[in-house]
Amino acid sequence: MSIEHPPAKMRDSGHPRMALWLLVLGAVLLGGWGAWRTFAPQPGNARERIVEQQARIEALEQEVATLSRSDQISRQANADLQGTLAERDEEIAGLRADIAFYERFVGATGQRHGLGVHELKLSAQRDPQLWHFVATLTQNLNRGAVNRGRLTLSVEASDGGRMRRLDWGTLRQQQAAPGVEYSFKYFQQVEGDIVLPPGVKPVRVIARLVPAAGAPLEQGFTWGEATAAGPAP
Repeated sequence: MSIEHPPAKMRDSGHPRMALWLLVLGAVLLGGWGAWRTFAPQPGNARERIVEQQARIEALEQEVATLSRSDQISRQANADLQGTLAERDEEIAGLRADIAFYERFVGATGQRHGLGVHELKLSAQRDPQLWHFVATLTQNLNRGAVNRGRLTLSVEASDGGRMRRLDWGTLRQQQAAPGVEYSFKYFQQVEGDIVLPPGVKPVRVIARLVPAAGAPLEQGFTWGEATAAGPAP
């Protein structure tokens, strides 16, 4: 019994059909993609919107930079203001101290004091041997009376292990140097410069007042007291 086989043409017909179906499917997919590209919703003026968004970004970045700079300026201005307020507070405190100082000598209830040196301050200059002094002279014992005279200084110092007293002429580098003149009713600040010889170690400074009428008087201050920083009266 023989088995019949289909003709060769019939056996091969499946391949062309498969290829045809694949071709049709590819065409359908391609067509669908093209239709989607054609009919899908597109944002209007996309390029203009991109440019607009970019401009907006740049504007926001500029605004942030401006605000940052403004904050920095505000911080600096606030720091300057705080410094100014501190200076004003210090100035007010100094003025109040001045008023209290003046009231002690001018006020009717102030304690009476004769002629004297209320304060003596020395400050170092660039030259290590040169010192500037400011002496505050006061009196309220003789109200309304004018006190006139001269002020001189001397310094007790250690020189090579020995104590010596440097007189006014030595400190002024002029043996016949006149004293600093003063003339006041209640108080006055007089000032000048002194020069210390090299190598000496000052220990004490003595202020000597020689009034036009009356006996001279002396007041001593330690070098530490005279050179300590402090508010002027």
